[in-house]
Amino acid sequence: MGCITKHYLNEFSILGVWKIEEDLETLLNLVVLDNEEKKKYKSYSSNSRKLEFLSVRALLSELIGKEARIVYNKNNKPFLKDGSRFISISHSHKLTAILLSTNEKVGIDLEYMSSNIAAIAFKFLNRKESVTKEVNDRKYHLYIHWCAKEALYKICDKEGISIRKNLTIEPFIVKESGEIKGEVHTDKINESFDLYYSKYDNYAIVWTKKNYESK
Repeated sequence: MGCITKHYLNEFSILGVWKIEEDLETLLNLVVLDNEEKKKYKSYSSNSRKLEFLSVRALLSELIGKEARIVYNKNNKPFLKDGSRFISISHSHKLTAILLSTNEKVGIDLEYMSSNIAAIAFKFLNRKESVTKEVNDRKYHLYIHWCAKEALYKICDKEGISIRKNLTIEPFIVKESGEIKGEVHTDKINESFDLYYSKYDNYAIVWTKKNYESK
């Protein structure tokens, strides 16, 4: 299917989502890999990981051109090689998402809502957070919390952050899509963030962007 959304959030930022329905050969024909990317691609043993890798490059090409290249730091955080934009990447099951901005740090996470996430909620929820008791909304509500915290973790780019202890999502009424507030409190960071969530099929997607200075 390829790119299913290419959404300009403002004049500086763009969000794209790719649905992986192609085989490896088709995706390989959609991208131009440099030597480092070819080496990384060949290092993956599973076809699913190769498909994810290629879908990221195909989506990036669709968003800003085939010349764009992704590099990674020691913590495996992605950057654009030319430094022209901040970038955040997420993939789950058959979807890949990329958030780009020329002037703001970004964080995005998406998850296919398949597991019994309620069984592990204690690992990422803290006492300040609340989740609906409505059976039909509870799983989605929990996944929004999880994705929001992953997005915050990515935008802060800090090691040693506890998803449960240092990240808090303010209580909210769950809807199909909406805006929520998140806070990051550590010895080095004391920041609040606006996050935006939505549902696509059985996926939860949350993203955030902000021009901020860590304290």
